[in-house]
Amino acid sequence: MNTLSIIGGMSPESTATYYTQINRLINRQKGGNHSAPILLASVEFQEIVDCQQRGDWLKAGEILAQAARNLEQAGADAVLLATNTMHKVAAPIQAAIGVPFLHILDSVAERIRAQGMYTVGLLGTRFTMQDAFYRKGLAERGIQAIVPDEDTQAEIHRIIFEELCVGKFAEGSHRFYVQTIGQLAAQGAQGIILGCTEIGLLVRPEDTAVPLFDTTEIHVQSATKFILQTA
Repeated sequence: MNTLSIIGGMSPESTATYYTQINRLINRQKGGNHSAPILLASVEFQEIVDCQQRGDWLKAGEILAQAARNLEQAGADAVLLATNTMHKVAAPIQAAIGVPFLHILDSVAERIRAQGMYTVGLLGTRFTMQDAFYRKGLAERGIQAIVPDEDTQAEIHRIIFEELCVGKFAEGSHRFYVQTIGQLAAQGAQGIILGCTEIGLLVRPEDTAVPLFDTTEIHVQSATKFILQTA
């Protein structure tokens, strides 16, 4: 099996989900006591949050690029970034390593197109919803993203950082997300991207009739495929 490396800690909640789900898929496919060869670099999340709040994406990119270099030197065959928002600095990470970088948008866009969809709603941090990197990245891959209004974006962002990232899952927040999904569907979204790796911990496919694209689940499946692929 190939050795996958994960840059995680953003947040620990979603990183734990990545680790657990990848190992479960590997075991399901190989049986016995098989598990995934994984290297994990868990960064100090507050340091990343501070960079986000200052708008210091250069520093954030340097931190994550160094983590990627360390993982490659430790023997990683590929690097995965276990967060949507920090793909804003995917370029310096990719430039820092000589092994593949498993970009989350490649996996997500491929899944959406496979479903025959080209217009989707996007939920995530305010950086993911407002900044061009995510919506532009989707557009380059043939997908148009619809985002909520600014007030709704602010509440979605607050729930992510104040609740989901620290393991809190309030029923009121769940209702708010489901309501927002319904509003995006009414605006023409054929499906909804759960564009923050923690949202899938709060909202499940059975909560809404609109198809959900859980970026964590999709990314995990791509990572598992890489681990199992042969040259």
